[in-house]
Amino acid sequence: MSADRDGRSGDETRVGRERFRPADHPNDHFLLTTVVGSYPKPAWLTDVRERHEADGDTVTDDEWTEAIDDASRLITGEHERAGLDVVCDGEMRREEMVEFFARRIGGYEFKGPVKVWGHNYFDKPSVVSEVTYDEPWLREEYEFTAGVAERPVKVPITGPYTLATWSFDEVYDDDAGLAYALADLINEEIAGLVAAGARYIQIDEPALATTPEDHAVVGECLERIVAGLPDDVRLCLHVCYGDYGEIYPEINDYPIDEFDVELANGDYEQIDVFADGDFEPALGLGVVDAHTPTVEPVAEIEANIREGLTVVPPEKLTVSPDCGLKILPREVAYAKLENMVRAARNVEADLDSGEIDPGALRTGP
Repeated sequence: MSADRDGRSGDETRVGRERFRPADHPNDHFLLTTVVGSYPKPAWLTDVRERHEADGDTVTDDEWTEAIDDASRLITGEHERAGLDVVCDGEMRREEMVEFFARRIGGYEFKGPVKVWGHNYFDKPSVVSEVTYDEPWLREEYEFTAGVAERPVKVPITGPYTLATWSFDEVYDDDAGLAYALADLINEEIAGLVAAGARYIQIDEPALATTPEDHAVVGECLERIVAGLPDDVRLCLHVCYGDYGEIYPEINDYPIDEFDVELANGDYEQIDVFADGDFEPALGLGVVDAHTPTVEPVAEIEANIREGLTVVPPEKLTVSPDCGLKILPREVAYAKLENMVRAARNVEADLDSGEIDPGALRTGP
């Protein structure tokens, strides 16, 4: 099913992954480089946010809008400067992956923070009436980013299963019922994004890692999400951490073009999960660790990329960090991306020269 959704773009001469390839890309063997989503915010943006939200209104709404526009422009440019093929604005307009969407979905309320671990609190939302789609969630974000970017823009969206299971539910019979209702809303949101020009959508489902037995629920959610979408929309599913063996090979039945996984943090111990030769979607491979401030050398990242080539051919490999980079110092996050892109280009050059034979690397049957 994944292959069927990787259709033509508006430019009939460039199909599938090729529509995201920059015109001046120097290599024949194209390894798509991108990010998962979040990125460290400039310190001044956090200061302005706090002042905007504080009593006394020392920062006006217009000044706050100008600040987040400036931050989005800055980080989008930073991604392009690092050399990424597909960029985003680092989620500068978002603070938390569930709360951001819950505040924009009808039927949600916030009743106060709950303690999640240690001394950390999460403003966990409650569903108090049937969820509704009252206004676009991300269109303004996408249109601004696409307007300042010179490269294609990816749009990350928290998935319906995670939105459902990480919320209190006072209305639906179970998490699945709420997740399906939310999936229908996400389908509506993506339709609006596609109308605005978006062609690369990432669905984030970290909750699946903790409850892999619900893989069929996530599959049904994805079917609802893609209903009616054009073939030239590239849909990526990102699932960080967890035991991927619990949801593979079932993910082969998901209507996705790319499955993005976090493996650098685990030294690729789970790469063999996908090495049976039957893996269907493109592989989005984490090649730098999002959890450590150590900047991996280029040579180390090259070796990580080769791990992906043991599972899929170069034309089905996407290179990215393990997860969002928001917890890292900004200079570290940038250095990781810069080294990651350099490593990908080096591996491409080795593929083009014949120094790397991707067929010889494959471990599957």
